[in-house]
Amino acid sequence: MNKTLKKLALLSVAILGAACAPSTSSSSESTQASSGSSGSSDEKIVIYSNSVSNGRGDWLKEKAAENGFNIEFVSINGGELADRVIAEKNNAIADMIFGLNNMEFNRLKDENLLEKYEPSWKSEVDLSLGDADGLFYPLVVQPLVLIGNESSTMPKDWTDLAKPEYKGKYNIFKLSGGTSKVILGSIASRYRDDSGELGVSKEGWDVIKGYAQNAKVVASETDYIGMIIDKKDGIEYNMMWGSGYLQNKNERKYNFNVMYPEVGEPFVTEQIGILNTSKKKETVQKFINWFGSAEVQAEWSKKFSSIPANKKALEQANDDVKDFMSKVKSQKLDWEFISKNISSWVEKVELEFLK
Repeated sequence: MNKTLKKLALLSVAILGAACAPSTSSSSESTQASSGSSGSSDEKIVIYSNSVSNGRGDWLKEKAAENGFNIEFVSINGGELADRVIAEKNNAIADMIFGLNNMEFNRLKDENLLEKYEPSWKSEVDLSLGDADGLFYPLVVQPLVLIGNESSTMPKDWTDLAKPEYKGKYNIFKLSGGTSKVILGSIASRYRDDSGELGVSKEGWDVIKGYAQNAKVVASETDYIGMIIDKKDGIEYNMMWGSGYLQNKNERKYNFNVMYPEVGEPFVTEQIGILNTSKKKETVQKFINWFGSAEVQAEWSKKFSSIPANKKALEQANDDVKDFMSKVKSQKLDWEFISKNISSWVEKVELEFLK
């Protein structure tokens, strides 16, 4: 092995950690039949995901091992994950990805990094939420909402946050993250003006400037939920994805207020796909058949309050998930327009409004 290959091997070990020992499948025949095939315990699947925090990864790794799958996670911020995969395209480490939204998966599609496949549960999801060419499929639906302290009066819309009375009262995540990007895109796209700067009218940029400068940018490791509950540093509101709202509501036993704009909420769909650089495609597809099945997605939902794209799994979801979904509605968004401009919008906001 030459020095370059040795360095790459050491880098892989540093990133992924020690490999877990092979697991023996303990699943029943009925489980294997309903979810496709059992896994291969001697072939490790490396997964990049932005959706394995708060115990999700540990739970999934344990359940996967029980079904014969040896998986290893690398948890990466959603806004950085696609960049990482693209940078590694000639020395790929990951076999598959889940958790990224359509915008980020389309970036990988444009880079010709995705493998076409058909999961066993294809007929159980709305295919319009995924990729028309079969390169990625919907796994979890995420309405993006603003949550607040139970005693706070909620604004009626994201655009209200640009008003002076909300200055310093809410957190937003870094714009490198998927949630913050989508919410910015959902605001900017309302003010489309093809003759305006970066396709947005002056009125739109005034709203975005107020929204960005009134906010406090919060790091992911901060207890931003606790800040809302305690109104720490005057913070009353925080952006949140649907399953995160439900999980924190249940775990903290706290009744957050939620903003439901008249135009609806920006919905994002967490997708799942196989990298065409993987040498374990058959094993990866078996894992996806198992993970995306109605049975496993229903368990995943009940444990972590996720909102399954799998219709059969959604029927089995907890009542609070169903109640939440009855209150939200999808905001109509021009994803092609947003995807084309979001990087430029983020750059302008970061350089001009958040400097």
